[in-house]
Amino acid sequence: MSDDPWTVTVDGLLLTVRLTPKGGRDAIDGIEMLSDGRTVLKARVRALPEDGEANAALIKLMAKTVGVSASRVSVQSGHTARLKVLKLEGDGAVLGDIMAMLTGRK
Repeated sequence: MSDDPWTVTVDGLLLTVRLTPKGGRDAIDGIEMLSDGRTVLKARVRALPEDGEANAALIKLMAKTVGVSASRVSVQSGHTARLKVLKLEGDGAVLGDIMAMLTGRK
């Protein structure tokens, strides 16, 4: 599906995320379409947006969610913004299938 918030790459997956820090719990809240037509994965974490704590919590959440080690997840862009692009290293097709199942797109 072309409106997925992820793109399969040769060495993994690029994932666009809208992060809500101080969200009360660590969770994936589904997919949302932004006003400009882009789709994003909504995520929330308990951590504060200070000293990279929210980014670290997001990395741990995504790693646990897709079953890879946290060292294989990194923030590619948006370090200080709510909209972020994450890189998940691994088999892109498998990671894409996992994301599709998690979000009800498969």
